[in-house]
Amino acid sequence: MAKNLVIVESPAKAKTIQGYLGKDFEVASSFGHIADLPEKGMGVDIQNNFEPVYVVPPDKKSTVKKLQSMASKSDTIWLASDEDREGEAIAWHLYKELKIPENKLRRIVFHEITKKAIMQAIEKPRAINQDLVDAQQARRVLDRLVGFELSPVLWKKIKTGLSAGRVQSVAVRLIVEREKDIRAFKAAEFYKVAALFLSEKGEEFKAQLENTFENKEQAEAFLKKCMHTQFSAYKIVIKPGKKSPSAPFTTSSLQQETSKKLGYSVARTMRLAQQLYEEGYITYMRTDSLNLSEDAITAVKDHIITQFGEKYACPRRYTTKNKSAQEAHEAIRPTDINKLQVGQEIAQQRLYELIWKRTLAGQMSEAILERTILYIRTPDQSDFIAKGQVITFDGFLKLYKENSEIINKGEFKDQLPKIKEGELLKNEKITSMQRFTKHPPRYSEASLVKTLEELGIGRPSTYVPTISTIQRRNYVELMDLEGSERSYEIMTLTQGDILKKQEKEIIGADKKKLIPTDVGIVVNDFLVGNFQHILDYGFTAKVEESFDEIAKGKEVWNTLIKRFYSDFHPKVEDATKSSAKSHGERLLGTDSKSGKRVFARIGRFGPMIQMGEVENEEKPRFASLLKDQHIDSISLEEALQLFELPRKLGTFEENEINVSIGRFGPYIKHDGKFISIKEESGYSPYKITLEQAIELIERNREESAKNLIRCFEEVDPPIEVINGRFGPYIRQRKANYKIPKNLQLEKLNVEVCKKIISQPKPKEKRKKFKE
Repeated sequence: MAKNLVIVESPAKAKTIQGYLGKDFEVASSFGHIADLPEKGMGVDIQNNFEPVYVVPPDKKSTVKKLQSMASKSDTIWLASDEDREGEAIAWHLYKELKIPENKLRRIVFHEITKKAIMQAIEKPRAINQDLVDAQQARRVLDRLVGFELSPVLWKKIKTGLSAGRVQSVAVRLIVEREKDIRAFKAAEFYKVAALFLSEKGEEFKAQLENTFENKEQAEAFLKKCMHTQFSAYKIVIKPGKKSPSAPFTTSSLQQETSKKLGYSVARTMRLAQQLYEEGYITYMRTDSLNLSEDAITAVKDHIITQFGEKYACPRRYTTKNKSAQEAHEAIRPTDINKLQVGQEIAQQRLYELIWKRTLAGQMSEAILERTILYIRTPDQSDFIAKGQVITFDGFLKLYKENSEIINKGEFKDQLPKIKEGELLKNEKITSMQRFTKHPPRYSEASLVKTLEELGIGRPSTYVPTISTIQRRNYVELMDLEGSERSYEIMTLTQGDILKKQEKEIIGADKKKLIPTDVGIVVNDFLVGNFQHILDYGFTAKVEESFDEIAKGKEVWNTLIKRFYSDFHPKVEDATKSSAKSHGERLLGTDSKSGKRVFARIGRFGPMIQMGEVENEEKPRFASLLKDQHIDSISLEEALQLFELPRKLGTFEENEINVSIGRFGPYIKHDGKFISIKEESGYSPYKITLEQAIELIERNREESAKNLIRCFEEVDPPIEVINGRFGPYIRQRKANYKIPKNLQLEKLNVEVCKKIISQPKPKEKRKKFKE
């Protein structure tokens, strides 16, 4: 056994570090936390000053046993978990559970996995920072108290299986409030005017009218005034301008930029960044610091001079405005700026390239611009304004452009032709276009992270788990929105005439946006109504600041928890005692046929319609809402339609055809088979005819026949080999069977298929989700 045992969190990190250390060191992995609060029960001793009760989870007991054995045979144990609070807590749990003697313990930290950083850390070991451990304990305990006490209230008042969380519920509130703003938004029309002018030399350029018109009449009146107007260059302003590069990446800015440029989710970004970090290619990926080390700045400067020349180099030291940022850490940067190709997959390389370019660009010169603004006076004394710019020195733009910095998509667009003040201009055409005000944008994962950061809610390590949790618990869905068609009018003044035409556009279409579910809205409304203080943005941010104070040793963690709990617990008791339920219930009206009242509310299986009341002699009837229907907007007519299903359409091939709605949407049932009525078919389950249903059945048969690779009809029932969405598989009756990966399709005969079918299916392991 080696004299030195180094313990890190992950096997990948262990493998990289092992390569830097000699034979006297052995590197092992703890696979993350080895101890935590128990899954069942609160795990917090409230009477004993909120002391947490830690246990080793069953799946970590073998790891702990192995590490205990290795530690007992080593002279020195180096705890090398990450340098943040979570990493400090992991080190502390290792120290406690492995019962490491003080004289054997060494705590080391580094923000990059390079030989130099590892060796420097070993030369300067330190003790475990109890303040950081306490800050992590405070967060864990407070979140457990909130979740453990609030969740049963939700089960009693709304439905079982719900949960609440200090940060997750605030994130849901942001999304719900934005959605309510969108649904309440009423678009107002306006008319904007643009013109295409010709200079005296016949060079084209575009200009925009500085003001807009409220309605069509005003816009048309303006075009009529322009019919006989001689336009000229009223004023020309030339201004020098500069564009500065953005700071290097923090966790949140990396998540936002990869979302915009690469289309990665925040979870995927962090997973790839973790891999790059553990393989030694980038610095630590959970950081809110903009700081770069002096060595890094020097290395980047040298690389810029070598690649682009000295005039492109402009070393900078960035500082963050965030008071809680850990400036001792670094921003996310490459560990070796001269390394261009890294990683095992294209996604890793693309992320690394983005980090590499952003780091270099931040140390490059500003772009120098010349901006020109041309004013053209109109008959009603407003101005057409044309803007153009010329890049006289590209600076950092030679290497890196953010979406918002791409010149040709900015406010200043093309280079204007050379025009003198007073020069006469010909209006080739002037166009007035009907436009509409837009509702606030929905949150994407990246924009939600940005908002949480701006509000001071959460920290770099919490963004991904927060967004993952609210989606997993079905409070929020990440959706693509199809949008709808809208007409708008265009009026064009050309050659002395005003031409009018109608055009169509798709509005409301969007990709990967966070949309609250009905359950999420009801839960949010209940929590805001009963626990306003907990869901207050300012309060949540203040709690985060308190964690920072604990990490600095300026506040005692138990004191914070006691102060919080003394206010929180009475509110939980009051909400529990209340007899009122909160199903988000909405009375839609009365069914004219039965005379029963109709409600939209949350039921055991989600949003639904209820006809009749529990107090009535006859039991209520229930129907689930469709995918695009919501409790707060469904009408009585739409709700009553849900009770018209299932519908009997008639018979086809001596078998009855029924139409209904199930878990996965509307469908046709015929001869024991289910055929989905897809949105693109344009058919509604309430209006589809027998002929249209037969058409879908026959179309489904054609598609199934195309996917049938082989059919062994000599067996009863027949065995089919089908090419499915995820590759070929075997089907008999309604049961599907996987084909072993190493088995070639040509070798699939009846006997081989029978053997595969006869083998017992492996039991699926249920995933356990932690808070």
